[in-house]
Amino acid sequence: MSHTDTTLAPDTRGRGLAAAIYVLYLGSIMAVITAPIGVVIAHIRRGRVPPMADSHLLFQIRTFWLGALGGLIALAAWNLLGWIGAPAWASWVLGYGFFTACLIWTIARCGVGIQRLMAARPVDNPRSLLFGGAAVRLGD
Repeated sequence: MSHTDTTLAPDTRGRGLAAAIYVLYLGSIMAVITAPIGVVIAHIRRGRVPPMADSHLLFQIRTFWLGALGGLIALAAWNLLGWIGAPAWASWVLGYGFFTACLIWTIARCGVGIQRLMAARPVDNPRSLLFGGAAVRLGD
């Protein structure tokens, strides 16, 4: 009589795909075109991978579109400040400040996603505006 392990390992199919998309997003810091490539891949593959990977794809899709929306809002505000005659420094502070905040937000979301992906865990709340329900502490 043979002994078989009855515990099921987590279904990690799609993990490499999700990891590649996180890398594309982080690569967009240097080459902007990689993020749109990543979101297209995520849209195409969403629903065709196990639930764990699917939560990451939804998280990545929302990361891209929320970031794009934030960029459009910042661009509109920057143009509005110029149109109403605000001092040039105000536009620059808004632009660089918001851009830096968006960059930190994107890197943090990718970091949380990669950490959960490497632990074979889904994103708890992929529709979150922040970090998918993860508690982010500087000591971690």
